[in-house]
Amino acid sequence: MVPHLVTALTGPINELEQRILESTPVIERWFRLEWMEHTPPFYTSVDVRNAGFKLAPVDTNLFPGGWNHLTPEMIPLAVQAAMAAIEKICPEAKNLLLVPENTRDTFYLSNLATLQKIFYMAGLNVRLGSLSNDITQPTRIDLPDGGHVTLEPLTRGKRRLGLKNFDPCTILLNNDLSAGVPGILEELHEQYLLPPLHGGWPTRRKSTHFKIYEEVSKRFGKLLGMDPWLINPLFAQCGQVDFEADAGLECLRSNTDALLTKVRRKYKEYGINEKPFVVIKADNGTGGMGIMTVRDVKDIDQLSPKTKARMATVQAGQAVTEVIIQEGVLTHERINSAVAEPVVYMMDRYVVGGFYRIHADRGEDENLNAPGSSFVPLAFEQSAQLPQPGVKPGASVPNRFYMYGVIGRLAMLAASYELEATDPEAENLD
Repeated sequence: MVPHLVTALTGPINELEQRILESTPVIERWFRLEWMEHTPPFYTSVDVRNAGFKLAPVDTNLFPGGWNHLTPEMIPLAVQAAMAAIEKICPEAKNLLLVPENTRDTFYLSNLATLQKIFYMAGLNVRLGSLSNDITQPTRIDLPDGGHVTLEPLTRGKRRLGLKNFDPCTILLNNDLSAGVPGILEELHEQYLLPPLHGGWPTRRKSTHFKIYEEVSKRFGKLLGMDPWLINPLFAQCGQVDFEADAGLECLRSNTDALLTKVRRKYKEYGINEKPFVVIKADNGTGGMGIMTVRDVKDIDQLSPKTKARMATVQAGQAVTEVIIQEGVLTHERINSAVAEPVVYMMDRYVVGGFYRIHADRGEDENLNAPGSSFVPLAFEQSAQLPQPGVKPGASVPNRFYMYGVIGRLAMLAASYELEATDPEAENLD
């Protein structure tokens, strides 16, 4: 179901926690039925924010890095999930080709080494095929922990992609295609390419994802008899924005104002004595770039040239023209006094683990996915089974991570719907 992990439990969400725990059988059955009808993304990570009064996803990544931040105890869970995923896609598979980001950053490469280990233990030969023109022969790169990875040049046939003397059944992308879709990955009709190309940032939009998540949260809220706002960040979207030319900022102002008003109303309804804020971020792209926190609509009129320049581009130097304005969700979790947010890792439909992203220099209403962030693994709880019905809400350590696992899976389900809705081949069939 969801692994039993220790969280930095502060300020319990008593009522919401109680509602979810009491409904565990109903929730698990609901997910089971959903997965009978829909295919989960191959792997997913979800950034969750816990405000004490609200628990919601703020980002869903379909090309998760960071697998090296999982503890060794989590690896068997990932291996089991990987086996389940591969059996569904290509049961006779023996070769898996992993296509990574174009970087020699050793933290990122350590993530690839962990993924290689997981798939090797799941019974597959795994090799790394680089999209970089700099890789013209097998290139070994040593890692800080004493391990290594070997990047190899890709070879392309008429309909298949592989390496020299290596023909894979399945190609797994660990590259979000921020720089665009390379031709070498197109029209691979004889192999499984996961996630599909339309899961990459050239096609994908955060606003599409959160629109679908909103619908999922409404259905889930109805199932449990609760207000979906408690698990759903409100949002708005603006297209045709150019920060450096001050174009499209009126759309930004009016939508920010309307969203702050909506959030104020909800805070008043629940007696929440906090100042609402929104997070404005690029509608496509990741890497913690193109993001800012706004507490008052006047902030938009007073953007410094430096902030405008920072908002104008994202990963791979892509220009920002569309933004999502998302209700900000505070994080009340702390690790050694640093602000923290949990990141939930899933493979196929299973939660396999997670960790805390922490940032000592950021506030509780700021984005933590930024330079200077670090990671603290979540440890397994040694003493109890999970979840623990009958335990007083807030007193039980494991219950909180079960909730994170539920929120993570709701976001993953929304991603599944999203991939179906944006599939160009499905559109062609219509």
